[in-house]
Amino acid sequence: MDFLPTQTKNLLGVQLSPRQLECFSLYERELLVWNEKFNLTAIRKPEDIRSKHFLDSLTCLQGFKESRPARVIDIGTGAGFPGIPLKILFPHIQLTLVESVGKKTDFCRHIVDILHLEHVDVLQARAEDLGQSSGHRENYDLAVARAVAALPVLVEYLLPLVKVGGRMIAQKGESAPAEAHSAEHAVNVLGGRLFQIKPVLLPGVADERFLVIIDKVAATPDTYPRRAGMPAKRPL
Repeated sequence: MDFLPTQTKNLLGVQLSPRQLECFSLYERELLVWNEKFNLTAIRKPEDIRSKHFLDSLTCLQGFKESRPARVIDIGTGAGFPGIPLKILFPHIQLTLVESVGKKTDFCRHIVDILHLEHVDVLQARAEDLGQSSGHRENYDLAVARAVAALPVLVEYLLPLVKVGGRMIAQKGESAPAEAHSAEHAVNVLGGRLFQIKPVLLPGVADERFLVIIDKVAATPDTYPRRAGMPAKRPL
């Protein structure tokens, strides 16, 4: 586990506590065990889990505003990324994890339970439905997602959930600049404004990575998000 605290300190300027390292160690162990049965993630080597899951998730910190978010929603979280690593790092946040696949939500609930994480909701749901729900619409300081959908689709999932003055962060690969260009219309329609496309360098990982950071500057029109399946079928 030496890689994770060293690189978190070097890359993000954050010193992980013994308790946080214990949480990451247990998270890794359980992910390896569950992966044998349920194929939660294609990343199976411990060293890759630490770099491509844990550290990669924590790089979202580079897209935070100076005032850290109080309420965070992670759409398409899969096995809990990036939401659970961020919760381990910042225990004060109120976190909502959203995943449509039952075995993955079961795993997330298991991890939340064994790590004794408080103020975490795990929902098996669609982002489009939550975006039209009064309990979630424009109710979050930060919405995050990793490898869920092309950006013109993803902004319709995330921006309706973000309050005006909040922010969304999409973790993207080398296509990020092109996707951001293709999403300009959707971002404007949904009340957003592109803040930054930030390169992310992960030690030992050759693939290009970016944070696409979009601020919520106006309310999302009531007609968005459209019903489940429509954003992907007919992107804005």
